[in-house]
Amino acid sequence: MISVFDLFKIGIGPSSSHTVGPMVAARRFREGLPQGTRRVTAELFGSLAWTGKGHGSDTAIWLGLMGAAPDTLDPDEVPVLTARLAIQKFIEAGGARIAFDTERDLIFDFATLLPLHSNGMRFRAFGEDGATLEERVFYSIGGGFVVEEGETREAPAQDVPHPFATAAELLSACARAQLSIADLQMANECALRPREDVERGLDAILDAMFASIDRGLAREGALPGRLRVKRRARAIHDQLQADRLTNQRPPHEVMDWVSVFAMAVNEENAAGGRIVTAPTNGAAGIVPAVLRYVRDICPDTSHAQLRDFLLTAAAVGALIKRNASISGAEVGCQGEVGSAASMAAAGLAAVLGASPAQIENAAEIAMEHHLGMTCDPIGGLVQIPCIERNAFGANKAIAAASLALRGDGIHHVSLDQVIETMRQTGADMQSKYKETSQGGLAVNVPEC
Repeated sequence: MISVFDLFKIGIGPSSSHTVGPMVAARRFREGLPQGTRRVTAELFGSLAWTGKGHGSDTAIWLGLMGAAPDTLDPDEVPVLTARLAIQKFIEAGGARIAFDTERDLIFDFATLLPLHSNGMRFRAFGEDGATLEERVFYSIGGGFVVEEGETREAPAQDVPHPFATAAELLSACARAQLSIADLQMANECALRPREDVERGLDAILDAMFASIDRGLAREGALPGRLRVKRRARAIHDQLQADRLTNQRPPHEVMDWVSVFAMAVNEENAAGGRIVTAPTNGAAGIVPAVLRYVRDICPDTSHAQLRDFLLTAAAVGALIKRNASISGAEVGCQGEVGSAASMAAAGLAAVLGASPAQIENAAEIAMEHHLGMTCDPIGGLVQIPCIERNAFGANKAIAAASLALRGDGIHHVSLDQVIETMRQTGADMQSKYKETSQGGLAVNVPEC
């Protein structure tokens, strides 16, 4: 059972695997520090080393060691907290001051790959005499999920009324129980926590998603990082608002609205703002953009249908995470934008009245047409091509849902087959195209 709250997590940007995951790992290490610890260090390996600076991994480690959690941290407090640590050169844990020098004690290892995943971290605790008291290795496996060395990557077994591990099993379970995908997922969620808690959590996710769009549409200026990428969402939004007063609005204008919703979220993400991992930060604009399309542009959408959107999307996201990956460092951007588009297509189809078979078809179409997409951010920043890529992913999700609704759910390629194809494609993809910024646009486009 992978819950809707596993796939949609409120946090901060710019990356679920490189920011949220390292913060969670560092905080877990801090919480388990042995008595007598006088100094701690952290090492980053693989993709975390290669693109960690651009993705804020260093800042995330510092914040996690100070006890910050991504779901409660105020992004506006980050500069103050990190500046204080840089000056004081210690963290406070268990009533003691523990040395940590941001320059000396965080090491980027560009040569070593740890065995489980490209996003590896090693933390060490040292005693008064300099001897190692504890060493722990963590992996950030995408979407903010963290596993420690020796832990399984599989979610622990849970007793739910309608278990499923594949899309075929999901469709069979829906037919057997005479439930929609959303209702089946809700039944499973309610086996883990009270229904009112599920509904409250879904509403918090919806509120955070819509708030991230609103903030992105209101802000201007350059995004952080050496590229100095200019925010565009507000200017495009202002143009669209002005066009509403004219009689020359083209039919494809709705695509611009969807695009600007997605770009607003990912500009906020790139700035380190509050967003919802969906299922990753790099693809965090797609599900909110399609949800906003449903709420604001599609007629007569109820709040209950918005919850159904999230539940349906989560069921599809769980299949992808279980049977392939949502990590750009593991399978490229097909695992991030492709997964988000597949989830959004499923959610939209559900709201528009699709059958479970049509929903599965919508998810399959969206994923199929992201196969092979590389993750090659320029400068290691979650900006180019990531921001625009979310706009295209959101529009593709709508196209996929529309195509599926025109059919009867019967199709040649199943969602299970396309997920397995994505997994195989990611395994065959060269590492320079998997969130390392060592190939593709990252090397062919000058940074200045």
